[in-house]
Amino acid sequence: MTIKARVNAGRLVVNEPTDLPEGTELELLPLDPGDWLDEADRAALHNALHDSNVDVAAGRLVDADDILKELRSR
Repeated sequence: MTIKARVNAGRLVVNEPTDLPEGTELELLPLDPGDWLDEADRAALHNALHDSNVDVAAGRLVDADDILKELRSR
């Protein structure tokens, strides 16, 4: 079962219908979106990390400051 809640003035506010009995206590855990990759997304991430490591090992690097300067000049 998934229950959505929002924080409002420092309080959790739940506005979801439920069949739970009155007085039921729940433990709410915040979600970490980084943990919700499907198999295809996870494979793509690992491929990108591998390709990045290959670029680093080959010395194909670009300084972040140079990229930022170029972007700001547009």
